[in-house]
Amino acid sequence: MSKTIFHAADKRGHADHGWLNAHHSFSFANWYDPNKVHFGALRVLNDDIVAGGEGFGRHPHDNMEIITIVLDGKLEHKDSMGHTQQILPNEVQVMSAGTGVTHSEYNPDPKEAANLLQTWIFPDKKNVQPRYDQKMFDPQERINKLQALVSSIDNVDEGLKIHQDAHIYRTTLEAGKSVAHQLHSSQHGAYIFVIDGSVTIGDQQLGKRDALGISETAGFEMTANATSDVLVFEVPMLV
Repeated sequence: MSKTIFHAADKRGHADHGWLNAHHSFSFANWYDPNKVHFGALRVLNDDIVAGGEGFGRHPHDNMEIITIVLDGKLEHKDSMGHTQQILPNEVQVMSAGTGVTHSEYNPDPKEAANLLQTWIFPDKKNVQPRYDQKMFDPQERINKLQALVSSIDNVDEGLKIHQDAHIYRTTLEAGKSVAHQLHSSQHGAYIFVIDGSVTIGDQQLGKRDALGISETAGFEMTANATSDVLVFEVPMLV
């Protein structure tokens, strides 16, 4: 019997700083919920709207795998490794903080807001050499199927690489269509986050920004009630 946990969109943490309107799926900064600290190796899933011309000043990270997915607008990244790059919709950025890195993230458009999802995943190796990568993913390649965005650096799967036996997929599932996913390990779980639309998994319906965690299962199937944009995080449950 699989184990599930439903996280409603309107029960996420929320902080409005004016320049930043943020929703937190897991405890972050000044918002703490003992029941929402992490889902396995998935530690942070922040849904951030950054006002035009604003951004996160230079700040440090270490020993964390950081994945940024831009949904709308653009984000400019600068880091202590010498990278200065913009991240656009359908692009994904990964940064292995390892022994330590500093970076800033800025919305270069003075008028239009940027919406991004920032994810932190606990690494399986500490104090690695920091690294950075980003890639554009063709949205046509995820219609009614799971498109691999991220996987382990030791894995031959497509997508960007991180220091954890984890996988991130994205799908655009048309109304009435279904997609199934078999987990890579019995020790893994899946956290399904609906960017937009509505899907049903088992007897649980999920709407926009709702999420469902599933563990102690071999896999799952989801069906779209309307055309939907969905992320699937497969992560080790024991960290």
